[in-house]
Amino acid sequence: MSFSALALLITAGFIHAGWNIVAKRAGGDARFALFTSLFLALVWTPLGLWLAWDVVPGWAWKEWAIILVSGILHVIYYVVLLRGYRKADLTVVYPLARGSGPLLSSMAALLFLGEQISALGVGGIAGVVLGVFLIAGGPKLFLAAKDAEQRRRVHIGIFYGLLTGAFIACYTVVDGYAVKFMLMSPILIDYIGNFIRIAVLAPTYFHDRATAAQLWQKQWKYALIVGTISPISYVLVLYAVKLAPLSHVAPAREVSMLFAAIIGGHLLKEGDRTERLIGALFIALGVIALAVA
Repeated sequence: MSFSALALLITAGFIHAGWNIVAKRAGGDARFALFTSLFLALVWTPLGLWLAWDVVPGWAWKEWAIILVSGILHVIYYVVLLRGYRKADLTVVYPLARGSGPLLSSMAALLFLGEQISALGVGGIAGVVLGVFLIAGGPKLFLAAKDAEQRRRVHIGIFYGLLTGAFIACYTVVDGYAVKFMLMSPILIDYIGNFIRIAVLAPTYFHDRATAAQLWQKQWKYALIVGTISPISYVLVLYAVKLAPLSHVAPAREVSMLFAAIIGGHLLKEGDRTERLIGALFIALGVIALAVA
């Protein structure tokens, strides 16, 4: 992996961890996802129009099909993630999602996109997955907690974390194929795909306007932050995919866990910092292995 790709992933990881903290604090649902998508469309309109003006009119059905599939996958991913945040700890849902997603993405890239990986690269992926597992709680995740309510939250967190990871893998492979093989703009994939997300999520607002209006008053500041910065992290990842194999980029982007382990545990006071820092070390070693593989 080139230094440029690694620098993109480190920057993306910091931003990604940051907006997930904000989303956790918002405690939103699908309507919050709609609010963030609306702000994304508004804030990034100048850049989106400038890049789309000469490119989008030349798109054929294949490009539009990729945009449609990508947009729907991103919607499902985000709604499932937000639901997990409402029902469980971020430091269970987020690590499992970020760990299982890249593992599945790498497997798909090796099986379906014709990529190859060295033994050192396999070791790097293993280090990332192990580190994520430790940050999520390690073996204690599968042990019965003394408190029944906490045990229930952990089990719910495991379920939503793994489900979110599956959708991360799906949209990562679809978007990775688009930028690597169809040579589509990473920015346009995210920006145009966002309008698909708005169309899918819009009914959640009109279903109960009174409640949606109340949520808007409470959550619009959080939505503005997430809608403004979240596309930056993902677009940087897609640019990294153009420079390095997807099987390397997908797990290496979990450098975000280095930041989430510290920031999330400190700000949200979810405990077990020592084990999470050890997990972060494994992630760091895994990312280094992927960088030099």
